[in-house]
Amino acid sequence: MKPLGDRVLVEALSEHERGKETKSGIFIPETANKEKAEQGIVVAVGQGKMNDEGKIIPMQVKVGDKIIFSKYGPDEIKVDGNEYFILSENSILAIIE
Repeated sequence: MKPLGDRVLVEALSEHERGKETKSGIFIPETANKEKAEQGIVVAVGQGKMNDEGKIIPMQVKVGDKIIFSKYGPDEIKVDGNEYFILSENSILAIIE
């Protein structure tokens, strides 16, 4: 799947990756939080956004980046049982390093 323009395809992090571990080592799953995932791994990126002069502005994220994105920015899709998000690059808040 190849996103168009400034769109990014993001794979949702697993429940374990999204969950939190307490100092004592107890794992608290994301489902206890009831919030929608706001983190993921970039799977594919579009070519970039076109400016007013017709030039492509390159994407700032790349495949493999772990990102945080706006809660209300993505469209959710499921492909072969896997959950993905498609969102504009401007919905990405940060790259986790």
